[in-house]
Amino acid sequence: MWETSARLLRLLSLLQGRRDWTGGQLADRLGVTTRTVRKDVERLRGLGYPVDAAPGVAGGYRLGVGAALPPLLLDDDEAVAVAVGLRTAAGATVAGIEDSSVRALAKLERLLPARLRSRIAALAATVVTVPGDGPAVDADTLTAIAAACRDHERLRFGYRTHEGHDGVRVTEPHRLVHAGRRWYLLAWDLDRRDWRTYRVDRMSPLPPTGPRFVPRHLSEDEVAERLRRGLATATWRYRARVTVHAPAAEVRTRLPAAITVEPVDERTCVIDVGSDSPQLLALYLGMLDADFHLDGAAAADLAGYLRTLSARYARAVS
Repeated sequence: MWETSARLLRLLSLLQGRRDWTGGQLADRLGVTTRTVRKDVERLRGLGYPVDAAPGVAGGYRLGVGAALPPLLLDDDEAVAVAVGLRTAAGATVAGIEDSSVRALAKLERLLPARLRSRIAALAATVVTVPGDGPAVDADTLTAIAAACRDHERLRFGYRTHEGHDGVRVTEPHRLVHAGRRWYLLAWDLDRRDWRTYRVDRMSPLPPTGPRFVPRHLSEDEVAERLRRGLATATWRYRARVTVHAPAAEVRTRLPAAITVEPVDERTCVIDVGSDSPQLLALYLGMLDADFHLDGAAAADLAGYLRTLSARYARAVS
């Protein structure tokens, strides 16, 4: 009986951790036959857990949505992570969940054993959250995006750019990222046929989601690199393409890693540089320690500021 109960808890943990399982996958994880899996699924249903099953070769099991919330199985580390997350959410950037987070945390802490309460109390006593002015995102929007990422379903949404232009994007969502008190989505843009990073507070999902897609493979290093570059450039107000008369390898060592350096030949490269102010843009160009010329629409505005700056420097040394 004890062995059966432990196996049911393990089965429940597996079903809660992933959307779809085949009978064979569950049997391998549990070290039992598929017949035993079917019996254990029936036992979970008898306890109130809505486990959906699809017949056939491609069929499997999924923890469905029930009329009431069944007990959630958490190990020690997961329980601590949930408690810390709820404390953070109580003062974070997701609109409308502050009070719910406090209530959920109170319920969770009443159920935790003493050894876990002490761990959480230590974190609460030593960690200070600095209030910020980052934009709040709607909890329903965040949940809808997370579900589309999890289920590999196409996501359509209205999007307002930094310049205030409105449009509609059709994407294959990949990852949600929380950085710098902002939420971002990394997704494959079907119209632009390239990866893009979107700020969630500027998104308005357009239901329904779908159809489902096969996720594009990205290694963890590739994900980190794309997110790093996307987050570094997503809020630039001023941008310019600059031709630099120096080898690309030398220029890369003089600029922040987020700035793209494209070699043209052995002695010339092009950089895509930007910032929220022309002053910082001029600082990047000063770091080049090489001759350069400006390309693109931003060249006129930036050139005007560089003339002002050069005159200021000339007065300083005269």
